[in-house]
Amino acid sequence: MLFFTLKVLLSGLIIAFASWLSFKKPSLAGFIIALPLVSIITILFSYIEHKNFEKTMLFAKSILVGIPASLMFFLPFFFSKTLGMNFLTTYILALFFLIIGYFIHRYVTNFF
Repeated sequence: MLFFTLKVLLSGLIIAFASWLSFKKPSLAGFIIALPLVSIITILFSYIEHKNFEKTMLFAKSILVGIPASLMFFLPFFFSKTLGMNFLTTYILALFFLIIGYFIHRYVTNFF
């Protein structure tokens, strides 16, 4: 239970810090969030907790495939001004693209 609490606190601190920083320095906060901090921490925690290198490798491969698939979420934001979309339309479309990205991820990871 102590290890779980440590994981929750560390993860929460990273998210809270980036959220706080996003108002003061949005570019820096965006860069921090774009770093694979969550992947680095999660891969380490997963290996420490389960001691299974093969599953950890599969997990890391899944993350690698998931990155481009999850980036589909940001496509509507990139084009929202050009297409004249408001926030809600852009956000809903982004979530739809993320769902498509999930199915692409699921399809590709079946080959591992």
